[in-house]
Amino acid sequence: MTNRIDQPRKLDLVGNPVRLGGIGTGFEATLRYRVSDGHDEVTGDFHVGGGGGEHGQFQVQADVARAAFKSDRLLVQVFEVSAKDGSEIHVVTVPVLYGPRIVPGYYGYREHTVVKGDTLAALAKTYYGDASSYTRIVRANPEQITDPDKILPGQVLRIPIGS
Repeated sequence: MTNRIDQPRKLDLVGNPVRLGGIGTGFEATLRYRVSDGHDEVTGDFHVGGGGGEHGQFQVQADVARAAFKSDRLLVQVFEVSAKDGSEIHVVTVPVLYGPRIVPGYYGYREHTVVKGDTLAALAKTYYGDASSYTRIVRANPEQITDPDKILPGQVLRIPIGS
């Protein structure tokens, strides 16, 4: 094992700052992080381990408030810069969903367990006051909702909440 990201997990809803945590090691105890959507990115570096090949825990906060992300989906990456040639090595990537692109003022989400008779439009009306906002729920649940006309009892949907 070289580097590992434990937080966030695949397709977690994240806000600002994006909090990263895991285990890693790097040349002279230095690793880098990148949060990007393919249009804009935020990068930084941090120290982990003792610099002699030891693995250590890390927790980093990436302030992405000034990033001009155009997509809901971001890639969170942790990597080492090669001392030999400056290339990125031991890259670990986790795709996440950026809540502030889905709902203004995003600060978290509620979980809603679907019951018989629920529709996305009705849920959007309940949580946002507007049935047409159902796309927010779809965007926050890409692995759960493949067809907005079909949600099933027992599904647990994330309802992003903002100010």
